Amino acid sequence: MLFSLNNGQQLNPNIYFKWHLHCLFDHQMENGTMTSYFYFTLFKDFVNMRYLILMLTLTVYLAIILFNAVILFVVFKEKSLHEPMYILISCLSVNDLYGSAGFFPRLMFDLLVDTNMISRSACFVQIFTIYTYAMSEYTILTLMAYDRYVAICNPLKYHKIMTSKATTLYMALASLYAAVSMGLIILFSARLPLCGTDIARLYCSNWSVVRLSCGTSTLSNNIIGFFVTTTTVFLPAFFILYTYVRILIICQKSSKEFRGKALQTCLPHIMSFVNYSIASFCDIALSRYDSDKLKIVAIIFSVEFLVIPPVFNPLIYGLNLPEIRKNIASLFQRSKVGHFLE
Repeated sequence: MLFSLNNGQQLNPNIYFKWHLHCLFDHQMENGTMTSYFYFTLFKDFVNMRYLILMLTLTVYLAIILFNAVILFVVFKEKSLHEPMYILISCLSVNDLYGSAGFFPRLMFDLLVDTNMISRSACFVQIFTIYTYAMSEYTILTLMAYDRYVAICNPLKYHKIMTSKATTLYMALASLYAAVSMGLIILFSARLPLCGTDIARLYCSNWSVVRLSCGTSTLSNNIIGFFVTTTTVFLPAFFILYTYVRILIICQKSSKEFRGKALQTCLPHIMSFVNYSIASFCDIALSRYDSDKLKIVAIIFSVEFLVIPPVFNPLIYGLNLPEIRKNIASLFQRSKVGHFLE
């Protein structure tokens, strides 16, 4: 059986069906549609190297799990480390594991398959996971800065201000704010009609989805995005800088021994803050540029905040803080003795 077009041309049923679907899809894309799937377009450029990249990705992910698991084990095992400072360090490790779980497994899956397709729901779940990780990272660093500020500038009131209940409450409120903020952002993004399905990234990002929209204004998305970025990135960054200015003023008026102890406890946090700030700033700065112009650079900067902090945070605190370093060393010594006795 043949179908006739308006011009009298006859088509085979299979060809006619494909032609009809193509016309219907083009019509939907012109008017905007709620697409069911997105496609990651960057993977096709690394087909020849995907197994090498897969091995590197797996190695980094296993290192993140191992490093952060060691920090968590040591902090929770040693009662002497059950203090706000070390509890916040363990929260940082938990958050790094959480953010890594939202990125690395999906990345390794996409490196193994050829379609590089992700469902709409899975895409928004990944956006929620990655962005709440990013928000929580800054929140934890802010609480750590406040902890050091109280310990150095108000040492007599430290145990009254930084109690375990207060630390837990701060973390709960910060996590709730991050979850509600991202839920609101996703709600605004999910309602947008889209005129495309291609995402030029290695993971789902909110702006990558918003820029596919058509036929409606994204002003509300930009406003809420700016507000959340300001309250979860810029304000915490200014607060952290303020606390360290105050700490430096106190240190200048104190003895050399006091300055040495203050620097010893503050240095790991400063390194984590600078490391994460640079990584997140690079992602924010390049997120709205076309990745085709600076493809390799854009890829590196877009994943830096998901790779560098989870790897280096446990190393920074494990190597620089004497209490954690001592307990890690004793842990490995006991494991060696136990292995020898076996």
